[in-house]
Amino acid sequence: MNEPVDTAGARRLTQRVHFERDGTVTVATGKVELGQGITTAFLQIAADELGLPLERIRILPASTAYSPDEGFTAGSLSIQDGGKALRKTCAELRALLAKSGKKSYWDLTGFDIPGEGPEKPAADYRVVGTNAMRVDLPAKIAGRPAYIQDITLPGMLHARMLRPPRPFAKLLSVPDPPPGVELVRDGSFGAVLAAREEDAIEAAKKLRAKAQWSDGPAIPRDIHRWLKANVTESNVAKEKVDAAAKARSVKGLQAEYHKPFLCHASIGPSCALARMHGDTIEVWSHTQGIFGLRQEIALVLRMPEEKVIVRHAEGAGCYGHNGADDAGLDAAILTKLAKGRPVRLQWTREDEFAWEPYGPAMAVALEASLDGQGRIVSWRHDLWSSGHTHRPGRTSKPVLLAAGELARPFERAPAIDPPLPSGGAQRNAIPGYDFPDVLVMHHYVREAPVHGSSLRSLGAFGNVFGIESFMDELAAAANADPVQFRLRHLEDPRGRAVIEEAVRRSNWTSFDKTEGRGHGLAYARYKNIGAYCAIVAEVEAGAELRVTRLVAAVDVGLPVNPDGVANQIEGGCVQATSWVLKETWRPGALTWEDYPILKFSEAPPVEVHILKNQHPSLGAGECTMGPTAAAIANALHDALGVRVRELPLTAENITKAINS
Repeated sequence: MNEPVDTAGARRLTQRVHFERDGTVTVATGKVELGQGITTAFLQIAADELGLPLERIRILPASTAYSPDEGFTAGSLSIQDGGKALRKTCAELRALLAKSGKKSYWDLTGFDIPGEGPEKPAADYRVVGTNAMRVDLPAKIAGRPAYIQDITLPGMLHARMLRPPRPFAKLLSVPDPPPGVELVRDGSFGAVLAAREEDAIEAAKKLRAKAQWSDGPAIPRDIHRWLKANVTESNVAKEKVDAAAKARSVKGLQAEYHKPFLCHASIGPSCALARMHGDTIEVWSHTQGIFGLRQEIALVLRMPEEKVIVRHAEGAGCYGHNGADDAGLDAAILTKLAKGRPVRLQWTREDEFAWEPYGPAMAVALEASLDGQGRIVSWRHDLWSSGHTHRPGRTSKPVLLAAGELARPFERAPAIDPPLPSGGAQRNAIPGYDFPDVLVMHHYVREAPVHGSSLRSLGAFGNVFGIESFMDELAAAANADPVQFRLRHLEDPRGRAVIEEAVRRSNWTSFDKTEGRGHGLAYARYKNIGAYCAIVAEVEAGAELRVTRLVAAVDVGLPVNPDGVANQIEGGCVQATSWVLKETWRPGALTWEDYPILKFSEAPPVEVHILKNQHPSLGAGECTMGPTAAAIANALHDALGVRVRELPLTAENITKAINS
């Protein structure tokens, strides 16, 4: 007698993996390629688990039309979660093939019963753990069409938004457009449409200059003082009381560290395309969450979600929530205003700097006590910040800009912080060291003076910068070596291993200490549950601070593609260096002159050392951000003897610290 058919399980398997008639395999995933190389890693996982050659498998671009809903591509979870789900699916298909007695996957027909197949042991991997060539790079390197900006649709109109150069101001009036250009407007939401892109660009410039805008809210001059004065609620992130340990205190130390607003500063401004087929709207976006954007578009346009299709297309990279989702909603509204005609919306550089969600500013105050043996016996961490997550699809209210600009505006939900262990502002606020008495307080500021959302590593950047700078300050107070001081307070063997590896690889003990040169160390385990990372930074402090070398030791569990992991670590180190040395957003910053980033000539050499093992794979993309910042700050102190607690470490802030 035949066993009952598990149609739900069959649909789950066939939604992810398809065996095509030409002998290839297509894999659908809800995670998206942002330049981090996950497409290649997913190919490796599927090839190993199915036992097929890499070249017979391809990954489909993510789309709400056929992809599984795997949330956002964020938090360094693509390999850790998305890869795990893909591996499980492929293992079940392999077990199903064995159970069926058929010769190949292509012989499986109908609703075969899914098997509960075990995954292969890591020792049997032949593709995972090797350096596979990135499949997404050849077109980009050769300059072939590879990005959303390269997509063209038949009969496409070009659009430019009419928004003011400051956050939250409103469009009051705008003159008529020149001939050949169409002005569309719904309340304060306005844009120009033209068949030729250059006509749209020129018209938008002229109309912006003559338009009238309301005043936006004032932005505080001292954002960190403002945060402290506008706390909505305070919550205990962690409390562990040991009064006996605290009573052994003989020396106390306090310090406060500041992180400014940061831009994503993607090299290519945000872009989106949209068109309508009957009552269905189709949107192309470089969003990190196709299903969340679909929900927001449907909500704002008052449409059923099944009538909205969002297709992912690669953008210029963001590593956080930049303007991509806002541009996606803008394009969706514009195609409706254009009566369904295809629209390609390209934000300008000025749009991106003025209107993208910024990485929120943070203040971190730390207090600790040492006993007579130089051990930390009590620790307090207070942090102030607005929410670090303002992505669409996470609440019943919209969050994107256009929702509040329409003639029938929506009340926009505030930015929020997910709960720990992932967290938002409080990410990595709980120290990864072993302290007997700990109190961590999260002071949430609901109303932000500017639009803020997720930026690579969220609150971990500010928290680890503060914690690891403070660890060096405490080591000095205890008259201890900063490396040994950390190891004294760290029991996790994997954490100790990355510190020891970074120290060894950097030749820490033989560093050539001369005037103006210094080196520093910092460590963290991302989110306290993710990848382990230790960074040693070497700097030269002359007219300006220059990072001359970074040595990174990381433990990401089993590295699916070691070369891809190294790429991610290098990129994270360089981006963090740019944040530390250069970047701070201020009102009115609209160009690269207003918001400088690290130049190629200023980028430090980065050495990456991966501690390979067979622990479950962990994401690599964000683990470097906080440790890099603190390592550079600690190296600056080693070079000049001055402790700078205000980012970025510009000549102005260094001078201020010297004179304070």
